[in-house]
Amino acid sequence: MSRAFSQTQKITKPAVSSNHGIVASQNRIASEIGADVLRRGGNAIDAAVATSFALGVVEPWMSGIGGGGYMVIRRAGEDKAQVIDFGMRAPQGLQVADYPIVGGKASDLFPWSAVKDNANVFGARSVAIPGQVAGMAEVHKSFGIHPWADLIGPAIEEARAGLVVDWYCQLVLASAAKDLAIYPASKQMFLDQEGYPLASAWTALGQNRCDQSALAISLERIAKDGAGAFYAGSMAEAIVADLRAAGGRHTVDDFSNYSAKAVPASEIRYRDHRIFSTPEMTAGPTLERVFDLLSDWQPQGLMPKPDDFAVYDRTIRQANAERFERMGDVEHEPAPSCTTHFNVVDADGTMVAVTQTLLSIFGSRMVLPETGILMNNGIMWFDPEPGKPNSLGAGKRCLANMCPTLLQREDGAQFALGAAGGRKIMPSVAQLASFLLDYEMDLDTAIHQPRIDVSLADMTIADDSFPTELRDGLEEAISPITFAPRTTYPFNFACPSVVSREADINSGATEVMSPWAEAVAEE
Repeated sequence: MSRAFSQTQKITKPAVSSNHGIVASQNRIASEIGADVLRRGGNAIDAAVATSFALGVVEPWMSGIGGGGYMVIRRAGEDKAQVIDFGMRAPQGLQVADYPIVGGKASDLFPWSAVKDNANVFGARSVAIPGQVAGMAEVHKSFGIHPWADLIGPAIEEARAGLVVDWYCQLVLASAAKDLAIYPASKQMFLDQEGYPLASAWTALGQNRCDQSALAISLERIAKDGAGAFYAGSMAEAIVADLRAAGGRHTVDDFSNYSAKAVPASEIRYRDHRIFSTPEMTAGPTLERVFDLLSDWQPQGLMPKPDDFAVYDRTIRQANAERFERMGDVEHEPAPSCTTHFNVVDADGTMVAVTQTLLSIFGSRMVLPETGILMNNGIMWFDPEPGKPNSLGAGKRCLANMCPTLLQREDGAQFALGAAGGRKIMPSVAQLASFLLDYEMDLDTAIHQPRIDVSLADMTIADDSFPTELRDGLEEAISPITFAPRTTYPFNFACPSVVSREADINSGATEVMSPWAEAVAEE
């Protein structure tokens, strides 16, 4: 813990409750856009589509039409849940020889062997085929009731206006300014003429904005002509031309052949509760393994004690070790990851949990000149060394840490939850799920409850807001352990959000320390 941090400051963010629908996301503007869709008669799926596109504009370094993700849906009155898989894929023309290993460790999230020129981290050769547009189109086609163009309209308006640079935006821009300055269109969108991050005003008057006008034009095309405009025709050709001009191996066929898919959600029974998660290529199977291991544990009391956190620590570590052995997704922290999560519950009780990403913060750092789209760096998910469980390969699906989840507690209460934060995601979701299921916490209690992070191989990190008696017990129960603050940046314990439905009352809560995250009710 930094000695500079206040040790007396206390920050709270109360949960929001309503008889109507609620959207909980990492940006209040996006939550308001989703809630307005509900207010105008849209369902949870409509609100999710609008929120998804909006987040790509108002929180552009986390996700957008240049990325991908996963959605879990449980419609009101239905027993089962579904997953929309809009994860990313390597291009068919990917050549492993383009990623020669030069020794040392990579400079970003994963401790892979370093690749020459960081070709798997920055620029065109780090870009996987995006799925966000296809994913939103797939779910809208099946369940949406509002017109497609109407749902993208608010994102277009935000992009036309441009992203306001407040203090938090300036902080994030500064964290990546050196890399963004390499790419002319990225520099034009996010930096000033000298290559420094756009700054917020020193007073309440006046504001700088990021120029997202080119992105607005691309969104207008998608709204008018449908998702197919992104994957075929002049827009796809422009995307591919920009990528190939910068050294990418992408083709128009990579885009035209991409499709999102709807599959049954994975379901496990945990005691008398039900957990719905994402199958394959995500942290969903690892989360399921955690609860399989927890099934013999018997929590005592109304709140978790140090021994209970020690159980979390052991089970999460075991489940992760099995994941790493089979799937190869070993990550290095604390480099910031670039993911966003949001949840929707409507007045009828339909629930949606969505995690979407560009992978690293600002993804490939490359904004495409012709379309204004910030592209992902999904190729970094692959191990550049051959012969590994997750080695680089043409056309392969990307393995991700995303973990959108739905819960049904034995008393009938339902929850949608998830988080952003790379490998911190699953430990955060697992603990929150246990708080809600095993201790029957309400959302306000659960989101404020201190957690531990088990994403590092050789150290457990605990929230230093644990009371003194619990801190002492944690030091005895878990070794090695250190304490760190729950800060605004970076999010040391991930950035989760949750919505719930108990009887006819919906509630929503977001990460306490996130200055932009908010749950917004439709009324």
